[in-house]
Amino acid sequence: MENSDIIGDGDLPVRVKRQGDYFQSRGQLSEAIACYREAIEHNPEYAEAFNNMGIAYKNQNRLALAVACYQRALKLKPEYAAACNNLGNACREQGHLDTAEHWYRKALQFQPGFAEACNNLGNVLGQTGRMHESVASYRSALNLKPDYVEAHNNLGNAYQEQKAYSQAIHSYQRALELQPGYHPAFNNLGNVYQKQGRLSRAIACYRQALALRPYFSEAYNSLANALVESGDIRQAIKTYAKALELNPGDTVAHSNLLLAMHYHGPAELLNYRSESEKWWQRHQGADPDNKGCAHLFDPYKRLKVGYVSPDFCRHSVGFFFLPLIRNHDPEGVETFCYAEVNSPDDVTEKIKSCCDHWRPTVGLSDDAVAAQVKSDGIDILVDLAGHTAGNRLPVFARRPAPVQATWLGYPGTTGMPVMDYRLTDEIADPPGQADSEYSETLMRLPEGFLCYRAPDDAPPVAALPARRGGGVTFGSFNNLPKLNPAVVALWSRLLLQVSDSGLLLKSRQFADDDVRRRYIGMFAANGVGAERLRLLPRTPSTAGHLALYDQVDIGLDPFPYNGTTTTCEALWMGVPVISLRGDRHAGRVGASLLTCVGLQAMIAESEEQYVQIGAKLAEDVDYLERLRAELRARLQTSGLCDAQRFAHNMETVLRALWHFRCSRQSNPNHDE
Repeated sequence: MENSDIIGDGDLPVRVKRQGDYFQSRGQLSEAIACYREAIEHNPEYAEAFNNMGIAYKNQNRLALAVACYQRALKLKPEYAAACNNLGNACREQGHLDTAEHWYRKALQFQPGFAEACNNLGNVLGQTGRMHESVASYRSALNLKPDYVEAHNNLGNAYQEQKAYSQAIHSYQRALELQPGYHPAFNNLGNVYQKQGRLSRAIACYRQALALRPYFSEAYNSLANALVESGDIRQAIKTYAKALELNPGDTVAHSNLLLAMHYHGPAELLNYRSESEKWWQRHQGADPDNKGCAHLFDPYKRLKVGYVSPDFCRHSVGFFFLPLIRNHDPEGVETFCYAEVNSPDDVTEKIKSCCDHWRPTVGLSDDAVAAQVKSDGIDILVDLAGHTAGNRLPVFARRPAPVQATWLGYPGTTGMPVMDYRLTDEIADPPGQADSEYSETLMRLPEGFLCYRAPDDAPPVAALPARRGGGVTFGSFNNLPKLNPAVVALWSRLLLQVSDSGLLLKSRQFADDDVRRRYIGMFAANGVGAERLRLLPRTPSTAGHLALYDQVDIGLDPFPYNGTTTTCEALWMGVPVISLRGDRHAGRVGASLLTCVGLQAMIAESEEQYVQIGAKLAEDVDYLERLRAELRARLQTSGLCDAQRFAHNMETVLRALWHFRCSRQSNPNHDE
């Protein structure tokens, strides 16, 4: 979202100040500052010169000097609305959002018709998660200035955060009607289309933004995201690299690149390790030695454990986290949730009600969040996001806690030496085989690293579809990027092996006709006609999504990036899942889940065995029917769904990490 710095007119004579304004308009900031200084020498009470010098300093990113100039202008002219607005902008860039809000409101108090201050107030309200207030502020700006392009664009962003996509599209289109070359609106419009699954339109918007501004790194990142969504991973990786070439400090694009690399083969896995190290080298934060943070290193005290995530909501991470936070032992663990949640929902409220301390982090700088962690005296800080969207890894880079670990939300190493541990299990990360893939020390939980709780509105298990006639139906409801060409080729072999079989695929990206045609063409190239495929988009409800398993006999797990939630859901709905054990964590999650529920026979060690298992299951409809009838009960009684046991296992591991940290504190020469 864009800011507007306002240059005051000032009084006569001050030819020098006007010369400074001229230099500033041409981007000659040092020359402008010299002129303003000379003007102030002639008139030390020249508030407008101080204001405009502050703008020049801000444009040089010298924010402390900018703030000092604005404050001096306001001391000379206390009701100077433009200086209030500009001071708000500088404070916002420093991460002082409460202070920024104060100054925007002051600007509006002194000048009620100040559209730019309304727009900027909307920005800071949105950053702090107050989206309804943010929308109202942008609307006020537009009532004052109907042709305000930036405010239309920002209103679209606020609507997008609220998932009011049709209103967001209207706002972006209005901005483009007013200014057809306004490239940020094309990028943001593409983001909405992407969230709707209209990928072709999204890609067209990103390309239009880049045609208008070829060095627009944000649009390259957005385009790469859309390419991932459409399944074109190799081109996406190249596009992320272009975004980073233009903006090497972009932590978001760099994390997106790392996540995308998990979708393909061994070469990407090797590159991933070195690329993770580059992420750390480029983006490591300040204060890595935890200076100024005093801890009581008592191995037996009640542990303060903090969890950091953007996904404390209706998200896979939220669903897997809820059983743990509900079952932590309150006598042994005091829990803190650092929530980067822009759109809270019912799951957010459930998690919030279960933890001891809820700390919203939306809009807070990395330094501010790290300071909060230190102030809370956290002993063990646990990241739940890794390099996924909305992560706060730069907070961990500042080393705010004595012990730091990553778990659950990401299938690989963070690449951060200050991330001490990764919580996993011996199936997903076999000892002696997986350890070298991580910068973290692996700590393996007994009985699996995941705990699943089925949705409350899950429908009952339906009768076996194959009994209705028409052959066996294979199925996968996994996210489309996991369905790479190797997966399509193997599933095609299985379909050709099992006569009269069909394949049901469900992913939100199949709402896009071009994506559907592309995947139909991929299967056709492997000998499977469109008549054997059903490609479905997202369903509006969880219950409706789960009910579609009444049309699937056998689930198929993709590779090298397995399903997690999708596998658990399939098993809960009585559908066995075949998984190919892979060469990385992401490719061994299926094996971990199936081992937890005693379905090791569904784990293939090779592509040939994968086809053999599928073909054998398809031949034995009686066995499929019996298995379907018992799977939910098997899941319920397994360690995968035993939340109390899982919480105990997690606490045992966390306590062991703390004991080790305490032993190092008492014996600094202890050999790790």
